[in-house]
Formats: sequence, structure tokens, C-alpha cells
Amino acid sequence: MTAGDAVNGTAKSKSQIAYHWLKARIDDGTFSPGYRLVFGQIAQELGVSTVPVREAVRRLEAEGLVTYEHNIGAQVAMADESDYQHTMQTLALVEGYAAALAAPSLPGKALEEAKGLNSELTACLDNFEPSRFTALNRDFHRVLFGTCPNPQVLDLVNRGWNRLAGLRTSTFSFVPGRAHESVQEHQKILDLFDRRAPAGEIELAVREHRLTTLETFLAWRHP
Repeated sequence: MTAGDAVNGTAKSKSQIAYHWLKARIDDGTFSPGYRLVFGQIAQELGVSTVPVREAVRRLEAEGLVTYEHNIGAQVAMADESDYQHTMQTLALVEGYAAALAAPSLPGKALEEAKGLNSELTACLDNFEPSRFTALNRDFHRVLFGTCPNPQVLDLVNRGWNRLAGLRTSTFSFVPGRAHESVQEHQKILDLFDRRAPAGEIELAVREHRLTTLETFLAWRHP
């Protein structure tokens, strides 16, 4: 092996480290869609030069996880807008129905868990972290629809949530103000569960909650 080969091997290794480090943070939402990737900051974090970071970003760009725009630089790729819109519209229908079906048999312990999660979401507003808020929000919703007695409806809801995760997007990343509205809407939904409101009211409230998030996202994309 020549000295040049050794150097190239080291550079390649550092590039792989940077690649896996960046990809993990994109996958878990730490670096959400639209997040700007500053090579110098990343290099400093990893203790490497900017060369392997640049190579890692090019690889992620080829995979569609990162975009590069002149005068802006490298950013985590946005979700496909039409896929996001269709998924949210479908989820609004099936999740609303699933929650309405689950409500009559939702254990008191599960309702208390949902209330606790919404309290955590509220606490997150003071020191806002989109990835944490999104994870807690997902848990909140899953508690409410999780006991849906219709397995086919439940499967459709879970598929919708999994598809959202695959799109790597969260409106809360783009429009943090939506998070404040969201916890208020959660409280209204919890109140409906508390007073054993008619199924139709619960279904409509959950559906409107989901569609309002979609409308907020679309308004941000098309001001």
C-alpha cells in the first residue's frame, strides 16, 4: 500500500463516519427537513476536516436525503408535498374514525397517559425541540387510537403514521407556532374523551386537528 492509498483510506473512513452520523440524525428527526448543514460546524463536531463531510453530504444528496441550492447551501431534503398532503388527508379520515371507535372502551389509565403526554408537550414549548415534540405527539395520538377494536382500521392508521415517518417531515419543524395550537386542540379532544362525548364529535375533532396541521403546512409552503 502506498502512502497515497493510506491517506485515501483514512479519508474514506472519515467520510463514512460523517455519512452515518448525518444519516442517523436525518432519520431520527434531529436534522429535520429544511435544516441547513454547515460543513464547518459538522466537521468541528466530528473532529475532522470539511473534506469528508462534503463527501458524505454528496452521498446523501445522491440518495435524495439532502438538497443543495446556490446561495443557500446543503439542506435536509423537504418531504414530497403531494405525498404528505395525501397521507395527511387519508390519516384525518381513518384516525378520526379509529379514535371514535376506541373512545368507549379506552381504559382510564390510557386516558391519564394521554393527559400526561400532553402535559409533556406543553412543557416542551418553552424550550422547543421539533424532534422531541414530534415524538411525543406521535405517542399521544397512538394512545387515543391504539385500542380501536377494528383491526383493519387500526392497520390503516398505523400505515399512515409509518408513511409520515418515511417522509421525514413534521410541520412543527417549519412552523413552531403550530405546536402551541396543537396542544390546545389536544386538550379539547381529551375533554371530549373525558365527558364521553358522542362518537361523531370525537371523530370530527380528531379529523379537524389533523387537517389543520396540513393546512398550516400548505400555508407555509405557499404564502
